[in-house]
Amino acid sequence: MKDVYAEFVSAVAESLGGSEQAPTGDALARRAYLSRFHFDRVISAAAGESPAAFRRRLLLERAAYRLLAEDVGVLEIAVDAGYGSHEAFTRAFARAYGMAPRAWRCASSRVFFLAAPSGVHFQPPAGLRLPARRKVRGMDVLVRMVEHHVWLTGELIERGARLDAEALDRPIEVSVEGIDDDTSIRYLLDRLVWQEEMWLASVEDRPFQVPECGRSVTTPIPELRSRHADAGSRFVALVNRLNDEGRFDESFVDTTCEPPRVFTYGGMVAHVLTFAAHRRCVLVGAFHSAGITDLGFGDPMEFVAG
Repeated sequence: MKDVYAEFVSAVAESLGGSEQAPTGDALARRAYLSRFHFDRVISAAAGESPAAFRRRLLLERAAYRLLAEDVGVLEIAVDAGYGSHEAFTRAFARAYGMAPRAWRCASSRVFFLAAPSGVHFQPPAGLRLPARRKVRGMDVLVRMVEHHVWLTGELIERGARLDAEALDRPIEVSVEGIDDDTSIRYLLDRLVWQEEMWLASVEDRPFQVPECGRSVTTPIPELRSRHADAGSRFVALVNRLNDEGRFDESFVDTTCEPPRVFTYGGMVAHVLTFAAHRRCVLVGAFHSAGITDLGFGDPMEFVAG
């Protein structure tokens, strides 16, 4: 039964790429040496939905994603999803998503995964996301690293409060082109805070406006302190929840990107820690140059251990 189901899922995945026509149910049944009746029963038992419903749902998920990510007409997407007319596609889409395709393109909440007993979903650009064979739990050290990052960001903001505006806005000579250039202490502190805010907005499917870059940033330290107190605590809570529920391998749609992109939660956390570590190290060095050395090098070793 598992082999029949796996072959069916593989055939559907290959057809989603658009390079070949999906095999008919009769052809798949013959390949499995089953009658069409028994083939449908096997797939329905394994997937929780009939073969036709399974593929139809995945095609609708692909269509929903394309409506967000591609500048193509609704009719073209409808035909590629197997519908003979704009009207038939609109009716099916509205039944699945609660709104017409054109309204979907403008909606504030746009998670394109539909309910699926099997846990199999369309994965952009042209594949399938299968359920994990086991829950993926982040090591406790990963969560502690996130907690250290949020704690150290708060401490860096407090050190920034000891400096006057000239020191906060003085150019930092060490920069990395394409990541952070034309930087200052104030800018890097602001960047650490809005990085938390941006990913929270992405996970929660809320709009987010990327702030100014470089030394044009003028955010006051009290505002940074207040924003970080909110965003930092919520980001730590999110990572702890993902760890407790074993969801680091799950995907979400980042609609703050243009076009929207799909990331895993684990990938998002790794991204935040990687780029934040660079900015924290540059800040620690800049504070040393300004005569503030009581944070040491910001090393997470002792924090994570205890």
